Amino acid sequence: MFAAERRQLILEMVRANGAVSLRELARVVQTSEVTVRRDVRALEAEGLLDRRHGGAVLPGGFTRESGFPQKSHLATAEKTAIADLAASLVEEGEAVVVGAGTTTQELARRLARIPGLTVVTNSLLVAQALAHANRVEVVMTGGTLRGSNYALVGSGAEQSLQGLRVSRAFLSGSGLTAERGLSTSNMLSASVDRALVQAAAEVVVLADHTKLGTDTMFQTVPTDLISRLVTDEPPAHDDRAGTELQALADQGVQITVAGTGPAGAGAPAGDGVPSGGRPRRDVPLPGQRRTRPAPPAGPQLRSAPTSLTDPQPTDRPRVADLRRR
Repeated sequence: MFAAERRQLILEMVRANGAVSLRELARVVQTSEVTVRRDVRALEAEGLLDRRHGGAVLPGGFTRESGFPQKSHLATAEKTAIADLAASLVEEGEAVVVGAGTTTQELARRLARIPGLTVVTNSLLVAQALAHANRVEVVMTGGTLRGSNYALVGSGAEQSLQGLRVSRAFLSGSGLTAERGLSTSNMLSASVDRALVQAAAEVVVLADHTKLGTDTMFQTVPTDLISRLVTDEPPAHDDRAGTELQALADQGVQITVAGTGPAGAGAPAGDGVPSGGRPRRDVPLPGQRRTRPAPPAGPQLRSAPTSLTDPQPTDRPRVADLRRR
């Protein structure tokens, strides 16, 4: 296939889906990711699309947000590995909040296997994934339905969260930077996400590497309120994502990385190895967080060798049920 034909096909795929990963583009045009990346750069120079880490999206800058069908095709393997790892942090009997998004929907499918949970959500897709789960109670917020991501937003959603307290909030978004934290392109979604954060003792952000270093219009969770980031291993050539991860760790965010390749040799079954992925690893905290207590005790995570010292987790009361403050 000539370069012009490849680029036309790439452009048609992005226009049809809103966002497409480099891996998927390479599969469709039957060439390497290196060649596709070069084609995407050329199309971006012409103003026909925008590059993102690991993919390409329709142009639109800070204000554009892809709908659910478009997002669901971007970084699918990475989202699966992240969801596997995030689910291992949840214990029986906990109460958690789960925000809207394609990654959190994957998480919800795995939470359905954990008995005794109470899950508060503003996402119809999260609720659907848990609808038939045995011994999992689902509490939905009120609000107005936002069709592009099947989420309930507005004052009704925010008011229904007032006075609630749960152990963890699992949130996703459109972008994540060390400077501004988690952000999204929609004001109503951002406002509800902030209310979800207020209801939780700990905030866990789920973001694949394509979102690292991306900044969007509305801040949802500032960096100093993020307890843990669960992400995937950035490609070796993605210096920007690696730099962003280090910057987040420098600000006290605990980084947990899920692999998407073959499991590591000799890794024991059930020892934090996501299905079909490499063993997870944590990037240790460079120092004690300024205002928030250390993460609670949970599944044992293996730490990457480093000269930095991890702060020891402190005991925290478990929230076994959803209750009013």
